[in-house]
Amino acid sequence: MPPEEGEECAALLKDRGIDTIFLLAPNSTDERIQKMSALGSGYLYYVSLKGVTGAGHLNAADVENKLKQIKAITAMPVSIGFGVKDAETAKTIAAMGDGVVVGSALISKIESNLDNLERAKSEIIELLSAMRRAMDA
Repeated sequence: MPPEEGEECAALLKDRGIDTIFLLAPNSTDERIQKMSALGSGYLYYVSLKGVTGAGHLNAADVENKLKQIKAITAMPVSIGFGVKDAETAKTIAAMGDGVVVGSALISKIESNLDNLERAKSEIIELLSAMRRAMDA
């Protein structure tokens, strides 16, 4: 939800101990970053790609530049998602932000193995393990 429409909902969530996580886009302005930082809690989620999740490739330099802008405005942790498909990307992103969000890559493993959920589980474990090893290296 846009922060301009989220004050009431954010207050209700906060009263129940639930964080409001806002999404920042590559074109988010300083004013919008400030607004989301003031209203949100937990962390900010930086959508590192224009377009739909799971599509395209991350431009690490663009992500790093935008994170510098965001971090100059807020002390909130910033997690990065969209386009995190493999261990190398997870490693690159982990070095820049406070968290890595993986979604579409996991859904793809499930979708490609609907006939064998044990294989899907195995492939997800393999992918996440490879990402963890890369981030820890």
